[in-house]
Amino acid sequence: MIAALAGGVGAARFLRGLLDVCDPVDVTAIVNTGDDVVLHGLHVSPDVDTVIYTLAGAVNAETGWGLVDETWAVMGALERYRGLTWFRLGDHDLATHLFRTQRLGEGARLSDVTGEVARAWGLGLRVLPMSDDPVETRVDVEGEGEIGFQDYFVRRRHAVTVKAVRYAGAAEAAPAPGVLEALSTASRLVICPSNPILSIAPILAVPGVEEAVAGRRDDVVAISPIVAGAALKGPADRLLAELGHEASVVGVARLYAHVASTLVVDEADADLAPAVEAEGMRCVVTATVMHERKDAAALARAVLDT
Repeated sequence: MIAALAGGVGAARFLRGLLDVCDPVDVTAIVNTGDDVVLHGLHVSPDVDTVIYTLAGAVNAETGWGLVDETWAVMGALERYRGLTWFRLGDHDLATHLFRTQRLGEGARLSDVTGEVARAWGLGLRVLPMSDDPVETRVDVEGEGEIGFQDYFVRRRHAVTVKAVRYAGAAEAAPAPGVLEALSTASRLVICPSNPILSIAPILAVPGVEEAVAGRRDDVVAISPIVAGAALKGPADRLLAELGHEASVVGVARLYAHVASTLVVDEADADLAPAVEAEGMRCVVTATVMHERKDAAALARAVLDT
């Protein structure tokens, strides 16, 4: 069995490749929910939905999130009232959030609802939120103070300087049912090519998770989301620098060395392999940029072969 810590587009694409080389029933994806948000009274789980839509072959390939062939009638009508439309929810995507909110209102746990959504899309792997309890990634922005993650990421298009990040509610949260079991029994643990601060750190902040991953360090392989000093998508490189980390595979190694024994880096960073290993991690160099589905499958094979 393989357990993967996941969040964002890079993780979703890697997981798609992983399912191409593994039996889905042997894969558990533990997904960040620190970016969950309530909009229009609806519970939205962006990272969970991106993973599910991508694995179902229904994601908008141009953006990496949302649904293909989406329509926007509701957002268009909402603009008439000058309602909140900076966070765009497509008509078909809204059905997911309506269902999730309805089930949560009936007393279902987020982990139960996530499983129901994944099965409705015909997925065979297990998709788990990191916690059933609310955890909110909060971003301290230069000159503004603390704002919500989606306010930073979507409304401000992550174009503002960040002073600090915290995970509100994490200390009081508990891992979702099945999370610790998956981490303790998996033959291989994978930290997907996700933003270390915004996608992976919230998962590790849930009590018991970091300890469980660190306890399996020899079996943990992390994939760097930084290639040649830059993030392929999103603000990971800039955010690392703003928070005092090195925006390179070496900086990623320093963040993950206590929980993972191996770091997979792209061929563009082959010259930094000795520096990664100086941080106490084995460095595996391979192609990590997933232009096509076959690239993701090849990366998954490389990770499993380490």
